[in-house]
Amino acid sequence: MKLARALGVALACALVLSASVAAQVGKGLLDPNTASEKELLGVPHFNDSIVKGIVGKRPFGSQADFNTFLTSQGIKPEQLKDVYGRTFVHLNLNTATREEILMIPNLGNRMVREFFEYRPYKAMAQFRREMGKYVDDKEVARMEQYVFVPINLNTATDEDILTIPGLGPRMLREFKEYRPYKSIEQFRREIGKYVDKKEVARLERYVTIE
Repeated sequence: MKLARALGVALACALVLSASVAAQVGKGLLDPNTASEKELLGVPHFNDSIVKGIVGKRPFGSQADFNTFLTSQGIKPEQLKDVYGRTFVHLNLNTATREEILMIPNLGNRMVREFFEYRPYKAMAQFRREMGKYVDDKEVARMEQYVFVPINLNTATDEDILTIPGLGPRMLREFKEYRPYKSIEQFRREIGKYVDKKEVARLERYVTIE
């Protein structure tokens, strides 16, 4: 019995680890495009008016768009660090601008150079390995919360797909149903059967076809 229990624990740990290794979208922060109003009200410097504005404006197509909205609502530059410690629109590691990367709290010009140096990223594991040359594991994990590597629609695992914020088992089935995808236009057309154009555009940020 003890052996069986130990084996069960080991298997569970292995599954958690494999999911962590596979993940292509960082976890840990609220995604302003999918978070509930209650969750957003817990973000520093947010009030009911700002939260309702976020919900009304989303989805935000980029972190730059989210930043522009917040500053228009009177969030001061010195307050943004507190906000972005809780909620952030994930950055595509292969296309994010210097200005967007510098929105990650406590990230300086040196690390921006390192982010750029290793493009194009093929997997989150590559990001962890390369950034681990410069900072410790804790800091790599912190930075990882803010970024993603686009998921190959035709080869991504279930675990990879499910890291997309707000994507559950139903949409996982739809993502897989139309494989192999020949073009991003096909993705838009097929997934557009289930969600509106804004949601298709939000999901499209996280995928690629290779």
